[in-house]
Amino acid sequence: MQEKYPHSELTGRIIGCAMKVHNTLGNGFQEVIYQRALEIELTVGGIPYVRELEMDIHYEGKKIGARRVDFLVAEKVMVELKAISRLEKIHLAQGLNYLEAYQLDIGLLINFGANRLEFKRLINQHKRQNRG
Repeated sequence: MQEKYPHSELTGRIIGCAMKVHNTLGNGFQEVIYQRALEIELTVGGIPYVRELEMDIHYEGKKIGARRVDFLVAEKVMVELKAISRLEKIHLAQGLNYLEAYQLDIGLLINFGANRLEFKRLINQHKRQNRG
């Protein structure tokens, strides 16, 4: 069976952890509260991660800055958290830009601020096209 998304089993597990956090806490807290709760769930689930990892951003082979990713899971999946009323296109564009800058295949954008948990799988199409 072919995966629909890169690392779909892993992203599914991460989303499951996020759902547990949202079901337990609901919405209305600051992002850092959800970040700490998700850290607990990832640990309980045996999912390896690094929290607030500073990653370099390059342009034309030169370092031009750095950005902290909320979570880098299993050295494969970028996870960005939000605690806002709803995700906007700018948040998706930002997530895709981070994937490109970090040279990762896939990321998750997870929003705990809405009444129901919102999540989007972000796929770095540039990296996928350059394989082969």
